Amino acid sequence: MSRTSTEERGLYNGPHKVLLVFAKEDGQSDAFWWACDRAGFRCNIARTPESAIECFLDKSHEIVVIDGRHSRYFEPEAVCRLIRATKPSEHTVIMAVVPETPSDQEEQSVLPLLCAGFSRRYTENSSVSACYNELLQVEHGEVRCQFKLRACNSVFTALDHCQEAVEITSEDHVIQYVNPAFERMMGYHKGELIGKELTELPKSDKNRADLLDTINTCIKKGKEWQGIYYARKKSGDSIQQHVKITPVIGQGGKIRHFVSIKRPHSDNNKQVHKINRDGEHSLSESHSLRHRDRRKESVDARSVSSRGSDAPTLQNRRYSSVARIHSMTIEAPITKVINIINAAQESSPVSVAEALDRVLEILRTTELYSPQLASKEDDPHTNDLVGGLMSDGLRRLSGNEYVFSKSTFPNMSQSQLAIPVTLNDIPPAIAELLDDEDQWEFNILELEAATCKRPLTYLGLKIFAGFGVCEFLSCSEVTLRSWLQVIEANYHASNSYHNSTHAADVLHATAYFLRKERVKGSLDQLDEVAALIAATVHDVDHPGRTNSFLCNAGSELAILYNDTAVLESHHAALAFQLTVRDSKSNIFKNMDRPQFRTLRQAIIDMVLATEMTRHFEHVNKFANSINKPMAASEESSSNSEGSDNEGPAGIRNSPENRLLIKRMMIKCADVANPCRPLELCIEWAGRISEEYFAQTDEEKRQGLPVVMPVFDRNTCSIPKSQISFIDYFITDMFDAWDAFASLPGLMEHLSENYKYWKGLDDMKCKSLRPPPPP
Repeated sequence: MSRTSTEERGLYNGPHKVLLVFAKEDGQSDAFWWACDRAGFRCNIARTPESAIECFLDKSHEIVVIDGRHSRYFEPEAVCRLIRATKPSEHTVIMAVVPETPSDQEEQSVLPLLCAGFSRRYTENSSVSACYNELLQVEHGEVRCQFKLRACNSVFTALDHCQEAVEITSEDHVIQYVNPAFERMMGYHKGELIGKELTELPKSDKNRADLLDTINTCIKKGKEWQGIYYARKKSGDSIQQHVKITPVIGQGGKIRHFVSIKRPHSDNNKQVHKINRDGEHSLSESHSLRHRDRRKESVDARSVSSRGSDAPTLQNRRYSSVARIHSMTIEAPITKVINIINAAQESSPVSVAEALDRVLEILRTTELYSPQLASKEDDPHTNDLVGGLMSDGLRRLSGNEYVFSKSTFPNMSQSQLAIPVTLNDIPPAIAELLDDEDQWEFNILELEAATCKRPLTYLGLKIFAGFGVCEFLSCSEVTLRSWLQVIEANYHASNSYHNSTHAADVLHATAYFLRKERVKGSLDQLDEVAALIAATVHDVDHPGRTNSFLCNAGSELAILYNDTAVLESHHAALAFQLTVRDSKSNIFKNMDRPQFRTLRQAIIDMVLATEMTRHFEHVNKFANSINKPMAASEESSSNSEGSDNEGPAGIRNSPENRLLIKRMMIKCADVANPCRPLELCIEWAGRISEEYFAQTDEEKRQGLPVVMPVFDRNTCSIPKSQISFIDYFITDMFDAWDAFASLPGLMEHLSENYKYWKGLDDMKCKSLRPPPPP
């Protein structure tokens, strides 16, 4: 027996047991005995039906071989029926050994043997190899299937004790199984349901009219659906349920079953409110106390300054702080800064020491890079954008209560992949469009239309070839094509903004930036490859909702990632899961481990950098660590002969600064829409607005906090939202990036687009375009 076969058999509880039921020892029984020995099976022999039953009940054999050649000793059908009448035989394979049919006679039907309970027949052949091959086929076929069926008993036992209601239907929506929890919830007995079509059961009139069509459209595509649904109990009452329906793919790659998991939605709400009463109130109260204490300390510091408090008290406070800091075994950079300030305080006048105290108070906060906003009334658009894009989503409904419930957006699965294409096979119209991909004015929306919403694969092939990605990864173009198609298939075409066209747009911008001289001179090829891959995958499987929505809805992703960088963590993790699960699309399979680890970390870091909560941190670090030192170096060397106009390579090429450059690059590529030509800018503004409108609609339907109230499709001013976004997020970031990469064309587009939105706002126009002239 081969080592591989032995290991495989080990998955099925070690050596299989075989029972031979032969009245007399002969060449056939000996052949099966030696075949079992060769296969590593344990073998028993019984000579009578009585001893066969006794041995079988004792050993519970997986395979039973009954001699059916000589009926004068015992009836093989009768022995089979006796064994089948026992409980352990449910998952046993029983074979009948039958005599060879003479060539002049017609072969007998196998039906009587099947009716008696036999699984298969074996035509007499006393070759050990023939018996051995037969046993191996049985083991790899029926025996393993029976092991899976045996495991089903455990599964159904678990379902019977599960507290969630479970319903399994066929592909035609015929009910095949319901568990006791379902019976209790709906008031039916399973005998009243099994075999019925779902359409035969009464429906609640509380669902919106198109909900069933929406569900069916989703699940028939092989996609999971989850959301809130009203069902009608046997009593006639409606019950609000949280439902999750998962299609099960079976033979032929087709959907064979649907599994529905249901639980009362009202029970969830009660549990949430109970949590709020027992836990969140106290949490919020302690949170409020912390803020009151902080305010009190701040007031005390100011009052000390106004009263001219005695210096010894300040000195004691400083010595206490220094002692605590120096007692730490690990000194972080911020600790070093605090130590320097504390040391400076000791020899400073009281007024300076008090000012440094306030500096220390600021440094101990966590929001060092986020500017302070004016009141919400002053600029609601900016406040809503910041709240929606930069918070963890835990927006208050009222008082101190937070509300959590399951999210309702569908979990999109991989769709049917198109036939792979090569660069040489690209249709002429698409190839002509791709000729301009190195220009900033490249129209990604034209490529979207020409490729039937599959621009990422085509653009990716062109850009990756230009940067030698396949050569760097040591992978074939076929593997790269497959990978691009897998990634693109996992973007949601139903999203108005966060779809594969957005990914292709970000990939285009990233490639454009990588070709700029100063960027090219700062990064090595691994950095370039990591940036292109990160741009490609940075929003894969995006649900068209913000992190704030997912956290407020208590989605599975938010729970998995602890409400922190939820989507960005998911994009990075899923990208690697999709890549390595199939060798045909694993672009990393030929890399050595150390290089792969370095590349993987670079990709993850860039994808996580697209998360907006650390936006100002990334921008400020880039400006302070790269822009300012390079500007100072250029100024100091401007009067020297042979000066390096690109700035010292050491500033740009240190590992820390290369990291900042890559983060800044993908951040700018991700939100470069305001720097595109006007028509592209307008189209992207409409798409992101529609996605935010849809989120607001969903939040209102589900009773969730509305994280961006200004994005109400009935009242929103799109020009105002664009102006706020450019003012708050875009201008400073692209000023810093332009100072490094030299992008005058982008900055000109940004200026013109800003004027366009300003003009619309001045006209009190809320739409994407000015009204037509009268």
